[in-house]
Amino acid sequence: MRLFAMRKDTSPPSSGPAVRLVQVAEAHSGQRLDNFLFRLCKGVPKSHIYKAIRDGQVRVNKGRIAVDHRLETGDVVRVPPLRLPQPGEARPVPPAEFPVVYEDDAMLVVDKPAGIAVHGGSGVAFGVIERLRAARPEAPMLELAHRLDRETSGLLMVAKKRNALLGLHAMLREGRGTKRYYALVCGDWVNDRQHIKLPLSKWTTVSGERRVRVDKDAGQAAHTIVTLKQRYGKFSLVEAELRTGRTHQIRVHLAAMGFPIVGDDKYGDDAIRLSFARKGFARMFLHAHHLDLPHPLTAEPLALEAPLPQACTDILKTLEGG
Repeated sequence: MRLFAMRKDTSPPSSGPAVRLVQVAEAHSGQRLDNFLFRLCKGVPKSHIYKAIRDGQVRVNKGRIAVDHRLETGDVVRVPPLRLPQPGEARPVPPAEFPVVYEDDAMLVVDKPAGIAVHGGSGVAFGVIERLRAARPEAPMLELAHRLDRETSGLLMVAKKRNALLGLHAMLREGRGTKRYYALVCGDWVNDRQHIKLPLSKWTTVSGERRVRVDKDAGQAAHTIVTLKQRYGKFSLVEAELRTGRTHQIRVHLAAMGFPIVGDDKYGDDAIRLSFARKGFARMFLHAHHLDLPHPLTAEPLALEAPLPQACTDILKTLEGG
């Protein structure tokens, strides 16, 4: 199946780029208009695309439409000439592949490194998904099924088909999959296994930074199961299993219990973070290492693993010898 069908433009001949009429294929049914255009118009700044939509230069079935409109199979999208970035503007997305843990024709699971955002935005020009798309221009569809924080490493699911994306979303929403993380925390964790059930709510700092806090009055229910793996004197390696998927859930839950994650620049101890950075560990110690889920199309059980990154194993060896 082709990604899209092209139709001839009926506008007068021009020496510049022509208007395109693009027919939406089944693989993109249900996709937002802006996301559809981001992929179709690679290299064009997002601000240009949003302006073209607002100005009515982009149309769907000859009508003006909002940026969040969901496209349907057979819709015809009018795409105006859109200029590429000039010097000083956003640079093209550099293609990149990431370690593949699992892949078939429906989904892709990669081992995301720490320090790379999963998608562009909030001051980040591009992330894992944009770089994957640039590396796989022939792929009809690549969409994130969930998120990982920028400084969190590990298993990240990407859908390659619309029905797989919907299936993964349903699985996560209904709690039919299990995600487990390794975290190195400050302090001597007491219980071998502990349930943390503290409601969480989002808030914004004066500088505009997004944060999360425990909010027993207005917060959303959040449940994390923490299992002790090994003690390292003043630090402990724990495994955190998510039973809900709130923003920054593991980080806030552990910090609220008095055991912040080593290297966490939002909820952690700055002095300890700097101490570990001087030892060569300049990241947050949070790694999505295990994923159990039914395949979104076949329901086949999948058990996926991503080993601890070398930087994490090295710092643990340092603590053992310390």
